[in-house]
Amino acid sequence: MPISRVTKQYSVQDAKIAALTADPAGGAATYGTLIDVPGIQEMSISGDVEVKTLRGDNTKLASNAAITNIQVAVTHAKLSLDVLAAIVGGAVTDSGTGTAEVSTWDLSGDDANLPPFKLEGVTPPNGVDIVGGDLHWVLHKLTIASFPDLGFANEDFRVVSFTADADPLLANGKWISAVLNETAAAIA
Repeated sequence: MPISRVTKQYSVQDAKIAALTADPAGGAATYGTLIDVPGIQEMSISGDVEVKTLRGDNTKLASNAAITNIQVAVTHAKLSLDVLAAIVGGAVTDSGTGTAEVSTWDLSGDDANLPPFKLEGVTPPNGVDIVGGDLHWVLHKLTIASFPDLGFANEDFRVVSFTADADPLLANGKWISAVLNETAAAIA
């Protein structure tokens, strides 16, 4: 008997992104190395539906609806230069030695390429109705929708956030997947 398709969703324990490196029509999408989204706090998924109505003879004859966008908003507690490079572009370079080491993320007009990426988030074990199970939300092909919310906050912690729009993969048409596991599984 299959597991229940109905569950609660409690918290988010982990999230990772990976650069989309290939998306051949009719083939298999491939991704780069997983990058941790540090201190994940929230992953909120929404969508837009466009409805067209056909009218005639002074009455409604029919209507049709289509999903026109799926969007995710992410908030995380810690800044990651690698995440910035993966979602906006640019490059991270390391320099110096010993106590003079420096990591720098630089973004220029030439490399602000807004590359496509995958995002996957997961509940903690038991964050679903299945004891020992978990739920993964996977957005297969995202592009940043607005520049990430960065900076400082006076006498307080500053969290990082971004929004991204989903596109269907050319490889298989997938936009989003919800994967409910009977046994909790790490993001892979």
